Amino acid sequence: MHIMEGYLPVVHALGWSVASAPFVALGFRSIKRQAEERPELKMVLGVSAAFTFVLSALKLPSVTGSCSHPTGAGLGAILFGPLVMAPIGAIVLLFQALLLAHGGLTTLGANVFSMAVVGPLVACGIFKLAQGLRAPGWLAILAAAFLGDLATYITTSFQLALAFPAVHGGLWASFLKFAGIFAFTQIPLALSEGFLTVIVFNLLARHNAHAFQGMGLIREVPE
Repeated sequence: MHIMEGYLPVVHALGWSVASAPFVALGFRSIKRQAEERPELKMVLGVSAAFTFVLSALKLPSVTGSCSHPTGAGLGAILFGPLVMAPIGAIVLLFQALLLAHGGLTTLGANVFSMAVVGPLVACGIFKLAQGLRAPGWLAILAAAFLGDLATYITTSFQLALAFPAVHGGLWASFLKFAGIFAFTQIPLALSEGFLTVIVFNLLARHNAHAFQGMGLIREVPE
């Protein structure tokens, strides 16, 4: 992730685009609704989008046809829910494909599905689970961002394996190969993203404490 331009077969590229489209459409509706309900948090939404753009633009070469990098999608998923990140991620990935030659237009649907659909869903789910278990706030955020990032790369590994199954061992063998190569760079990147997400979340919470408490993101307003 991002999977580069022209790397996926046409059928796969179209299929992932179709799979991503409903999430992007629902995400725009979610953004509109939340902006109307909490207009004071529009700036925070902008910060979340910028966070995703900057972190996901920091790439390291990895599997042929792809790369490793933080995703930044966990922050927005925690703050606004996973659906919001689908259109934000799509816009981020589109700009990176056009301006940075990072990813591509034919692989946009696949990249959106892994980074802006699966990653945020996992991040939000882990955050809610950790909150339900009464985990410390920083640990809930760290786990959410860390596992959301890894979920993106597991999905990318599956996408690549599905497109290029191994001659011996098929889909499963190919998946293990892609995921194993990604792991060398992605695990430390995901952990770093987790700690950075905690820092940024705490900074935002300091200036939006009452709103965050009303949204159930924090238990107490910091003094």
